[in-house]
Amino acid sequence: MTAISERSSTSQAGLFGFYRRMIKLPELIPFSLVQLGARVAVAHVFWQSAQTKLASWPVTLQLFASEYNLPFIDPSIAAPLATTAEITGSVLLFLGLFSRLGALMLLGVVSVIQIFVFPENWAEHLLWASLLLLVLTRGAGVISLDRIADSLFAARRQS
Repeated sequence: MTAISERSSTSQAGLFGFYRRMIKLPELIPFSLVQLGARVAVAHVFWQSAQTKLASWPVTLQLFASEYNLPFIDPSIAAPLATTAEITGSVLLFLGLFSRLGALMLLGVVSVIQIFVFPENWAEHLLWASLLLLVLTRGAGVISLDRIADSLFAARRQS
């Protein structure tokens, strides 16, 4: 009976040990890669959206006037504002330059889309908002112009 219980505990320790090692593996992924992935993914979504708007500006204005129906703002003002925010925010996120500002801008766009335009698409908006909140709260990461600028400014302060 003792030999059986020893074998059983050894196989459990082996199985549990293997499981523990496997669930720890993702922790080896550098967080900066996660940040870079979040930045690039969400920047791509909004860059594509802006390019679609620019490809047919008359259609864009018509959509803002009829389908989007934003309250409190004229479609002829809302369309260029939204497009500018999408382009600017996308570029800032992609480059990792003033990335928190870019994330904040695009969070504003996501909020307007969620509240006033397509509230039924909440799951997609939540995905975008989650990526943007990651960048807003944790920054752009090591692979960014923000990090390079921070290093340059830190060197200047020390000298």
